[in-house]
Amino acid sequence: MMQIGSSVPAHNLQIFQARFAVNCNGSSINACLSKTTMKTTTKNTRQHLSNLEKLIGTEQPLLIPSEPKLNKNSSVDNGLPENKVKGILEGLNLPQIWPENKAAEEMSPRNLNRLQRLLSKSGIEYSPRNSLASRWREYHGSNNWAGLLDPLDENLRREMVRYGEFIQAAYHCFHSDPATSGKETPSARQVAVPDRAYRVTKTLYATSSVGLPDWVDKVAPDLEWMTQRTSCIGYVSVCEDQREIYRMGRRDIVISLRGTATCLEWAENMRDLLVKVPGKTDPSFGQPKVQCGFLSLYKTAGAHVESLAESVVTEIKRLTELYKGENLSITVTGHSLGAALALLVADDISTSIEDGPPIAVYTFGGPRVGNRGFTKRLASQNVKVLRIANSQDIITRVPGMFVNEELDRKLRESKRANNLLNILDNNMPWAYAHAGTELRVDTKNSPYLKPNADVSCCHDLEAYLHLVDGFMGSHCPFRANAKRSLAKLMHEQNSNVKKLYTSKANGLKLNLERDMQMSNCLPSPS
Repeated sequence: MMQIGSSVPAHNLQIFQARFAVNCNGSSINACLSKTTMKTTTKNTRQHLSNLEKLIGTEQPLLIPSEPKLNKNSSVDNGLPENKVKGILEGLNLPQIWPENKAAEEMSPRNLNRLQRLLSKSGIEYSPRNSLASRWREYHGSNNWAGLLDPLDENLRREMVRYGEFIQAAYHCFHSDPATSGKETPSARQVAVPDRAYRVTKTLYATSSVGLPDWVDKVAPDLEWMTQRTSCIGYVSVCEDQREIYRMGRRDIVISLRGTATCLEWAENMRDLLVKVPGKTDPSFGQPKVQCGFLSLYKTAGAHVESLAESVVTEIKRLTELYKGENLSITVTGHSLGAALALLVADDISTSIEDGPPIAVYTFGGPRVGNRGFTKRLASQNVKVLRIANSQDIITRVPGMFVNEELDRKLRESKRANNLLNILDNNMPWAYAHAGTELRVDTKNSPYLKPNADVSCCHDLEAYLHLVDGFMGSHCPFRANAKRSLAKLMHEQNSNVKKLYTSKANGLKLNLERDMQMSNCLPSPS
């Protein structure tokens, strides 16, 4: 701060300091000086004092928006109350004057408490669960979420994050015990459902149709996940809490499916030729086709485990019959591979159960699954799909001939190009198309993640939930009052979080090395 001696003439400095230290109690400088002192000062001194008044806030200054309230009991040091000095420095609003100081302002004391809350386990908050009873069909996609996505409706945001947490429970269930023996029926699994209002009724398994020779196990016994054909892929749960049923306006049945986690599941992902999908075919939209590997995982049964298709359809039929006469809804949610399987599940249920409950699908980071005939069949069966896609996530742009949905849409505006593309749709083995309505988020909009975050971060489920929690609209900044804790994101994507926050997390001595399961990676060799 500027020294008083630089503003007051030297021959009057001693008198000014003495008077100011004895008489000033937080009022203006003119009031602090006695009438006798004012008479002895020169016109020059009055001008300097006036300038000093403007500098420290007696009058409205240019760079100090407001003068902080002073504590009458504050200590005096060289004539300036301690809290007034602090107020002057804070009032300068340095980030507004020097943009390069903006990062430092984000780490100011007034923001540290909020950062500590976002990074701590005990500080986890959720957006309020408002009643959806009067509009539950709209939130379940009856109008394809028209008017709810941009800007994003706060109730829909909360529901999407909640369904994403159901997928995280499916990941945790697998990683807590990844081994599944193909020689015996799997034992019952405990699923830590994130919402206590729901009860797990069925554990789901998927089996790969491809396999590695048995001698691989003998050569590398510690890498059993490389040869494991059958794995826990998710679960079915149903809401049983009457208060939650009343809030949602119906009893909700949720099917949650995790993403790729074993070697053979990765192998199935690579089998990207389109094959015909069983079921009815409407001449108006052509032959429905889906990716070969996805269909294989969905339809293949294990030695002692029924296929995912059989188990999920059987369980949904049982539950719909059990709760017959009630308002029911079926929600299928999945991430990555689970997002692809979610579409197959929804298609199968819609064709297997006549006059069944409305079906909505929430997918995160899902690839393309089938051709245009498949997407049209889903729509004709009234299956509603909300696809959450990160602009930086390459998985959402494969497989298929076109990696850009906008390019495909523009080409189809031309009648000649549209006719050609329709021929390709029916005959080419890579003529894929996305299904449903898209909500697009972007890693670059997060104030916490690096704009050049790597592929794993852009596809990570926790990163998706972080982006959804902060999304307000396509042309809006990240939500300032986002509720989701950063602890899990920091733990899983530490190298992709800005150093400003990782260093501050270490400074706050937060324990981020908790027992957290990675959400979308291969199991560690250990």
